[in-house]
Amino acid sequence: MNMEKDVVIIGGGVVGSCIARELSRYELDVLLLEKEEDVCSGTSKANSAIAHAGFDAVPGTLKAKFNVEGNRMMAALSKELDFEFKMNGSVVLCFDENDRPALQALYDRGIANGVEGLEIVSGDKIRELEPNVSDEVVAALVAPTGGIVCPFGMTIAMAENAADNGVEFRFNTQVQKIEKIDGGYKLVTNQGEITTKYVVNAAGVYSDELHNMVSEKKLHITPRKGDYLLMDREVGNYVSHTIFQLPGKYGKGILVTPTVHGNLLAGPTAVDVEDKECTATTAQELADVSMKANKSVKNVPFRQTITSFSGLRAHEDGDDFIIGECEDAEGFFDAAGIESPGLTSAPAIGVFLAKKVAEKAGASEKKDFNGKRVGIPRVAQLSFEERAELIKKNPAYGTIICRCEGISEGEILDAIHRTLGAKSMDGVKRRTRAGMGRCQAGFCTPRTVEILARELGIPVTEVCKNRPGSELIVGD
Repeated sequence: MNMEKDVVIIGGGVVGSCIARELSRYELDVLLLEKEEDVCSGTSKANSAIAHAGFDAVPGTLKAKFNVEGNRMMAALSKELDFEFKMNGSVVLCFDENDRPALQALYDRGIANGVEGLEIVSGDKIRELEPNVSDEVVAALVAPTGGIVCPFGMTIAMAENAADNGVEFRFNTQVQKIEKIDGGYKLVTNQGEITTKYVVNAAGVYSDELHNMVSEKKLHITPRKGDYLLMDREVGNYVSHTIFQLPGKYGKGILVTPTVHGNLLAGPTAVDVEDKECTATTAQELADVSMKANKSVKNVPFRQTITSFSGLRAHEDGDDFIIGECEDAEGFFDAAGIESPGLTSAPAIGVFLAKKVAEKAGASEKKDFNGKRVGIPRVAQLSFEERAELIKKNPAYGTIICRCEGISEGEILDAIHRTLGAKSMDGVKRRTRAGMGRCQAGFCTPRTVEILARELGIPVTEVCKNRPGSELIVGD
């Protein structure tokens, strides 16, 4: 692979995908490189799935700016790109009268950031709204603009729309070296060399390493690991708001929240690690999640836990996002150190950076850009009449593969054959939710493997969980 591009984006997480979608508005030849087999394979796949209101970030920081801007974009984007989002509101709990000044400071910070509708209420008032909140709560900050979102759905929607508007995606392609050359940069990858006029660095926990290849002003990112517990839909309505505790040194602490898919989620821990691939959960950290969650919400139904998982946040030493053109590397644009509220901020970061790159390149906007995208039909959410009509058009929608989530063969076929279609079990899971239910793919895995093998034209022994090397079947 040896090619010349106008812009190369490194990283196919939510930030890289949002930047790609916004750059696809311009007359530019854009390529996105992702080291895994699919978009949404790093931090973007394992987080709290929260659209933060914006009261936590320090006023004047990039976190504050992009959080509030991104939050305001979310509802319209979810309709335009057909991904799940709900403005359920968030609550920050105060357990001690002595901590009221800290709660007030959070309110003041939110007002300074432009967050709308903030209110401090009594403990009794919050228990009226959320009957399962702890009896120890003396006051709470209520933020009605807080929300919950599907991080997979959002990232995939952004990437699909970018691809439909001309952005090229290359997977299993890892950037090993970046060299400054006349008129741009040379990227050395495991799949060959690429030359480009501009680089956008959206590589998550690896963004410091890429930045440091071209700049004398070094960045340092610490992977901050967070463990989560996910509970069954049966208890998904245990709380209706996203419940936070007053934040501490390592972030917003343990939250308890419903998800857009009807589950209940608790987490994350915050443990700094050295290994940028360390996503193993530990019994001690999961016990910490349950202990601290029970401080906020009485008797959290952890017996209904169906899975645990862990994700890494890219914490930069300066404790803020690094966004913009590198001072001593012209044409190299950073979107680095994107930790919470990165998911919420991503759409606004995409608009900001795409505009900066387009201005630098002197690129005009396309006349035929199409910002709309239609997602995969959700058979389980359709009425009987709608389902019958869909099955009449394609009988595959009448064959249920994943019983827990009610996912049909038609949905899996759509996931495989649509723009940037699924090539792995995880790719199918994130697009359709097949395997995300109570049995955690115990029943549907064999059939999904068969469908992937058939539709991709490969032996079942080549079907992977995710990246090459994660094959599920190794013999007869």
